[in-house]
Amino acid sequence: MFHHVKELEFNARVSAPDPRFASLLLEQFGGANGELKAAMQYFVQAFAARKPFPDKYDLLMDIATEELSHLEIVGATITMLLDGVNGELKNAADNSMLFNLLSGSEKKEEMIHQAMTNPQFLALSGGSPTLTNSQGVPWTASYVNANGDLTVDLRSDIAAESRAKIVYEYLMQFTDDPYVKDTLGFLMTREVAHFKMFASALETIEPNFPPGVLQGDPRYTHIYMNMSNGASVRGPWNQGQGAWEAGENWEYVENPYQQVVETNGLVDQPIKGTTRTPQQAEEMSRKLGMQRSQEIEAVTKSGSTQWSTYPQGNVDSPMKPQEKQL
Repeated sequence: MFHHVKELEFNARVSAPDPRFASLLLEQFGGANGELKAAMQYFVQAFAARKPFPDKYDLLMDIATEELSHLEIVGATITMLLDGVNGELKNAADNSMLFNLLSGSEKKEEMIHQAMTNPQFLALSGGSPTLTNSQGVPWTASYVNANGDLTVDLRSDIAAESRAKIVYEYLMQFTDDPYVKDTLGFLMTREVAHFKMFASALETIEPNFPPGVLQGDPRYTHIYMNMSNGASVRGPWNQGQGAWEAGENWEYVENPYQQVVETNGLVDQPIKGTTRTPQQAEEMSRKLGMQRSQEIEAVTKSGSTQWSTYPQGNVDSPMKPQEKQL
């Protein structure tokens, strides 16, 4: 159950109208890294976690709901940046305010360019926020990543928060409005907070690497192929222990072509860099698969079922104690 509160989470403000920046800000309203994408991604991911991982369900639903509030903040800011435009477009006989806003041939040409780049924004919508990116491309569900495995989904979410954060960082370079910068700074900072939340949640799942259930073939997991000409660059991604556990190391292959020929297309590649055998990897896959399956089966009932019980006061429910007393 969603309950809308009319006050914004952050008091969005603008100093003056700015239709050009309003068009840019559409990127975070209906773009691939925007607030609607984030809200829908976490919302969809939450369903698979509802029974087996109620704590993660609560996390995903909480952040999804906050992202909807951020969508409202972005929409409110866009609307204020277009203050007066909608009314002036309605008054075809007297466009003095719009004329003043676009005074000067240079500003007028820029506005016409914006309208041509994204005609729906002003020519069709009248200046209200649209579910498009800054170029007028409609929002699409293909932006949403949900794979039904928390070790995969949480990593997608960490990446999503990273991308959203950098978009806000870029957007802040295109406005001089201190109020708008405050709003963008708040939204950017919440992306950082969500990043940490998802990273912390991922750490509570053990094991969480590699993502999913099946383990990698130890013949190939620790190989680094030098696939470019010129000076070879070495670092923790291709030498020493790197991110592996103690006793495991990268195996650097200087000449991949020679390696492929000598090992019959890597079919006969020996295990290097780790002591794990294919049999051990297979056994780990089997045990982890059973563990994940049992986690789900333990909370899945046969026959008729229902999503909620009323009232709910444990971790299975997003209801807060004060709400239960109403």
